[in-house]
Amino acid sequence: MNLTRKTMLATLMAAGLTALVPAHAADPLKIGLIGTFSGPYADYGAQFDAGVKLFLKERGGKIAGRDVEVINKDTAGPAPDAAKRIAQELIVRDKVSVLTGLDFSPNAYAVGAIAAQAKIPTVVMNASSSAITTNSPFVARVSFTVQQVSAPMAQYMLKQGIKEAYTVVADYASGTDADTAFEKAFTAGGGKIVGKLRTPMANPDFSAYVQRIKDAKPQSVFFFFPSGVMPPAFLKVWKERGMEEAGIKLFATGEATDDSYLQATGDVALGLVTSHHYSYAHKSAKNEKFVKDFVAEFGTKMRPSYFAIAAYDAMTAIEAAVVKAGANASGEKMMEALKGLKFESPRGPIEIDAATRDIVQTVYIRKVEKVGGQLVNVEFDKFERVKDPAKETN
Repeated sequence: MNLTRKTMLATLMAAGLTALVPAHAADPLKIGLIGTFSGPYADYGAQFDAGVKLFLKERGGKIAGRDVEVINKDTAGPAPDAAKRIAQELIVRDKVSVLTGLDFSPNAYAVGAIAAQAKIPTVVMNASSSAITTNSPFVARVSFTVQQVSAPMAQYMLKQGIKEAYTVVADYASGTDADTAFEKAFTAGGGKIVGKLRTPMANPDFSAYVQRIKDAKPQSVFFFFPSGVMPPAFLKVWKERGMEEAGIKLFATGEATDDSYLQATGDVALGLVTSHHYSYAHKSAKNEKFVKDFVAEFGTKMRPSYFAIAAYDAMTAIEAAVVKAGANASGEKMMEALKGLKFESPRGPIEIDAATRDIVQTVYIRKVEKVGGQLVNVEFDKFERVKDPAKETN
């Protein structure tokens, strides 16, 4: 049955009020996780689920003494209308206290509006468009923003003496963010953008795009595509067209060498330098334990990626907020408890900026190498306490 706008708003207002009803200690803490569990991006949801399960196993299935019930819901990809409907169902029917997950930015924008109406705290595990937290006061983010990892790459390239760059990004919100942040940082340091390309999200043939770049003969190329099917396809054409031999240097954000897909991507990724906030090969005692526990629980078929780390960290943040705000806390108090939160993640130190509710963290520069016969992102440089450039003046 389709709800009219008036009916929907009335229902959500009621849901918002139910969120204020004191919870009993014996009641489970219900968390609604909205992600992609089917289709070409099903690995996103699998990684979310694994990170959550690992966290809960460490805690004996409890947060602040309460049993935890996580309700996974599938959007099957970028589908804001579906995400909106699912959020409504989770709030009204399932009576969740917290929303989380959210892999694609359009889905996060849609859910953020519902979260604000119902006053349900929402913790983003991946969606990386800058304005997501700005658009909804009931959204905090523990993952990253595309601008946050794109600007450091521009700064790194400038340090290497690169003065010209051609940008190639997927034609959607996060692609625009990557292009904007890279260009701003690159030109501020004296670099020049010599060309730009936007590619469609659905099954692009990169041959013509790569040929256009080769004909332009730029000093370097910076690219951004979402993790999954697009980066390997681009890298394959890049190698086939002899771009490296043509003297054109290639750089990207870490989505291009997502740990989940890196082995399948193969040797076309070797040598690629990327900027991102987590690598499976990150050197720290906490990450080594996380990876060891992950393998013990799920085997070696699925390598933990930044999706799993963000899911683990989202649960850590939710736990900390529940402890700080109290079991009977309203959505408003939960959001206040998330602001300024700091803790050590397997990726390194992170915090949720009190003013923006967005992530502050280290961004690493990595290079794809073979270690022990496996392709990994080896970190060799870093930028500490990086904020989203779009919010640095806030």
